[in-house]
Amino acid sequence: MTDKTRIAILGASGYTGAELVRLAARHPRMTIAAITADRKAGQEMADVFPHFAGLDLPPLVSMEEVDWSGIDAVFCGLPHATTQRVVKDLPAHLKVVDLSADFRLEDPAKYAEWYGHDHAALDLQKEVVFGLPEVYRDRIRSARVVANTGCYVATALLALLPALREKVIAPDPIVIDAKSGVTGAGRAPKENTLFAEVGEGFAAYGVGRHRHMAELDQEFTKAAGTPVLASFTPHLVPMNRGILATCYVRAAGGADAVRACLAEAYADEPFVHVLPAGKVPSTHHVRGSNYVHIGVVQDRAPDRVIVLSALDNLVKGASGQAIQNMNLMLGYPETMGIDQLPLFP
Repeated sequence: MTDKTRIAILGASGYTGAELVRLAARHPRMTIAAITADRKAGQEMADVFPHFAGLDLPPLVSMEEVDWSGIDAVFCGLPHATTQRVVKDLPAHLKVVDLSADFRLEDPAKYAEWYGHDHAALDLQKEVVFGLPEVYRDRIRSARVVANTGCYVATALLALLPALREKVIAPDPIVIDAKSGVTGAGRAPKENTLFAEVGEGFAAYGVGRHRHMAELDQEFTKAAGTPVLASFTPHLVPMNRGILATCYVRAAGGADAVRACLAEAYADEPFVHVLPAGKVPSTHHVRGSNYVHIGVVQDRAPDRVIVLSALDNLVKGASGQAIQNMNLMLGYPETMGIDQLPLFP
């Protein structure tokens, strides 16, 4: 490789692609060599996203126009079910972080069950590493392909995995009530994300069966060492960025035991902050950053505990975590290029 890693960002006309450009453009060891967006091919990035005006970026091109010999690493922000076919045909020298859901589930049968079609890259799936650095850091370092976690999933897993793994909380019941900003639904025009449909409202969706449940089941089950079926309900709220997950669990030792477990688990983590007793997280306090804030509150019943977790769905929930993963894969300091403080207010 050259002194700087030459990266390609596939699907750069979406919100996560644009966020990758924003973060990678100031990364000291990355240079953006190619940006693709098939429907916007031939345009400048600043034409699609005016906030990039004045930034020296390559023009948007189609995937067929990319010279892969001039690329070292790829961030893939393509739609679900597209990525499998694209990534399996990429040259073997490339390191890849995929931001879609295409490689997150380890069991092909589970993938077919939840996504309604067979997996198109089964051989590749066997070598993919689940992209949650706080859990799989060592495996990510040696991986060629990493499946970035979903934003809702990262919020809930970071809130609960250490306590579940240490048996501080019970594996049943686990109830996750999560709210996301509208950017989590993507940039493609949809009726349910029009301003008139979202503004001044608050609605649940995917109630009872949402695809992210499969990722939660997979990772919670591994942590607990026993099958876990969490209840998960996502909601869309009228804000641009952010996720807040409110998780209801049972813990014989109460909130103090859960908080102590999380604080110990994340003591050396650069991006996860466990708040002191009496404090709860807010999406305002992580906006624009790769940070996660976690709060733990005692419920009225002695064995019931509420764990709250907040992150920016476009940064730690997507593009920032993708760069965090790629930093590990390339041997760079994990926080490089993504240690910006949150924006407030």
